[in-house]
Amino acid sequence: GAISGAVGPYASLGPDFEARVLEGLGLEGEPVSTQVVPRDRHAELLSAIALAGAGLERFATEIRHLQRTEVREVEEPFRAGQKGSSAMPHKRNPITTERITGLARVLRGYAQTGLENVALWHERDISHSGAERVVLPDATILLDYMQHLALRVARDMTVHEDRMRANLETPAGLIMAEAVMMALATHVGRGVAHRLVESACRRAHEQGRHLRDILMEDETVCDRLSPETISGLFEPEGYLG
Repeated sequence: GAISGAVGPYASLGPDFEARVLEGLGLEGEPVSTQVVPRDRHAELLSAIALAGAGLERFATEIRHLQRTEVREVEEPFRAGQKGSSAMPHKRNPITTERITGLARVLRGYAQTGLENVALWHERDISHSGAERVVLPDATILLDYMQHLALRVARDMTVHEDRMRANLETPAGLIMAEAVMMALATHVGRGVAHRLVESACRRAHEQGRHLRDILMEDETVCDRLSPETISGLFEPEGYLG
């Protein structure tokens, strides 16, 4: 805070008066001010709010992706009586996480406004004032609302473990190729292991077969890894550390 006169030299009211008022308000004194407190303070606050919003948007975007009909591993809460897509009855629109995403864009716009307000004519014009009356209260309220929405999604979302398991097997167990390559690399080196597994993956793609079955038929692989080891490498639990 600052109560230092028209241009900041305490011409009418002294520093002691400012100190008493700010103490009553619970504010620190602004050590370098003109008529106004420098607006980099406000820009820093709005930037922090925008970053918090971006973090919530990251969470919301992932939920939106996981809710897609062809993925359907996680769904945001869907209340009784709530309608999905107006055109596609099978579809549940992720309206809450879409709202978080859109509001995060608004917060980034407010951060830009905060940066625009830093440079003032002669360090004392009030062109920032009209903008701040909108962006400061709105940004704090919006962030609080977005946190409320995100907490509800996190608390009440539906997790489809069966869909997760099914997606891990699609397509043809190929996502476990890295685990196979690393196990094989201990016997033949990483370069050779990469070529062997890459070739097996290509055959699995072309033939529409499971990678595990292709590897079981490869003599070079089977000479180094037992069938039990190969099968074990295709268990997703092995990726849990």
